[in-house]
Amino acid sequence: MAYLGIVADDLTGATTTGVLLARSGVKTKVYFHEEAVNKTTDASEKEAEGAIVISSNSRAYKPEKAYETVKFATEVLVGQGCRYFQKRIDTTMRGSIGTEIDAMLSVLGENVVAVVVPAMPKSRRILVGGYSIIDGTALVNTPVAKDVRTPVTENYIPRLLETQTKENVALIPLEKVLKGSLAVVEDMREKRANGSRVLVADAITEQDVTVIAEACMKLQWNILSVDPGPFTAELARQRGLAGQEQDGLYSLNVKEKASVKPGRTVLVAAGSATEVTKRQMQKLFGKTDAHQISVDPVRLLSGAEEAEKEIVKAAEDAIEILKNQSNVPVVVFETALHGTLLDLDAEDKKHGYPNGMSADKINEGLGMIVKKVLNTCGKSRIAGLYMTGGDTMVHVCRMLGTECLEVLDYVIPQTDVSKLADGKYQGMTVIGKGGMTGYNEIAEDIVNALLK
Repeated sequence: MAYLGIVADDLTGATTTGVLLARSGVKTKVYFHEEAVNKTTDASEKEAEGAIVISSNSRAYKPEKAYETVKFATEVLVGQGCRYFQKRIDTTMRGSIGTEIDAMLSVLGENVVAVVVPAMPKSRRILVGGYSIIDGTALVNTPVAKDVRTPVTENYIPRLLETQTKENVALIPLEKVLKGSLAVVEDMREKRANGSRVLVADAITEQDVTVIAEACMKLQWNILSVDPGPFTAELARQRGLAGQEQDGLYSLNVKEKASVKPGRTVLVAAGSATEVTKRQMQKLFGKTDAHQISVDPVRLLSGAEEAEKEIVKAAEDAIEILKNQSNVPVVVFETALHGTLLDLDAEDKKHGYPNGMSADKINEGLGMIVKKVLNTCGKSRIAGLYMTGGDTMVHVCRMLGTECLEVLDYVIPQTDVSKLADGKYQGMTVIGKGGMTGYNEIAEDIVNALLK
């Protein structure tokens, strides 16, 4: 039976946690939805699993729908025999986190305490005095505050969670963490005795995360870990379920690298509209051998006939390039790097779509384009897929008939390497990156990692 069950609110978040475990020696699979767990995993595989991660795709859901979706995912994990549980959260605190904590607690029982550690120090995401700091900037002063689907406008995390959860929330301050695990144990006991069931802990270093995990082990509480991944991975190590994290083949800091192999191509589906992604892609386009194919998102939303024409045109453009040129290292399909950025909420209203359907249609279009190119050019020509944004990754993989990923490694934290675990293109390497993460040159490094 799997011993660790995880619910993440999007696919890139799911792979981020899964990779941390995989790099620590834990066999980990990520499933795109709840039903896929039973459909794509046979009995022998279940016995061998170390961790099961379900992407609930609930980040942009209304609270009521997020609650029911995460509750069902947790029930599935309990049914798989999982012993320990995590609610994987975004490092920038997007989504209905408090609601999703409530959903998991409702299944796991009244004796379970949620310990929230939002820090991911390797990615320069920390919590100080309850305030989230992203790469040296207050959370509300980062682009996430203006995210088109899930903006975050509250910087004090206990207060943010209080608006979302029915449980009492308390902060374990950095002052206690710096004094060591016994001080954290004492503070946690006091806060729990005062009625708090959601405990948010400051952390600025990996050692701080370790101290919080040590405190939880000393308390011997039934813990629901709520974090981007490092806290859960550290708990797994202290429980004896995982080893120390090791760099893999794709990690940037591995010194011995194979040379780039010519004659193969990376396909990029760039669905993220963030300024971070735009800068990264512009750096990639600065390379003369990067082919940019702009896809008109308006046409993807203008009805089936118009959408099909745009999909076929983009795919045929790419196929023509690949047929006529033997050495094409990368082809980028993008919908949000040219022209005026669409207001997707306004597009939903304009077309009479449910909330979020415009984004889904655009990402489905990217998935169909990638599928057409793969079907024509074949698996041997394509070195791998690189996708920006969790929603984009979900739709592209689904179009390829995949419902499960086996996670392997990361290029840098939050830029994760997996293999398709099922479907026609089983075994193909894919890299997913959140739209808010990475340095300006990361796209080039990802392409090179896939070409090696």
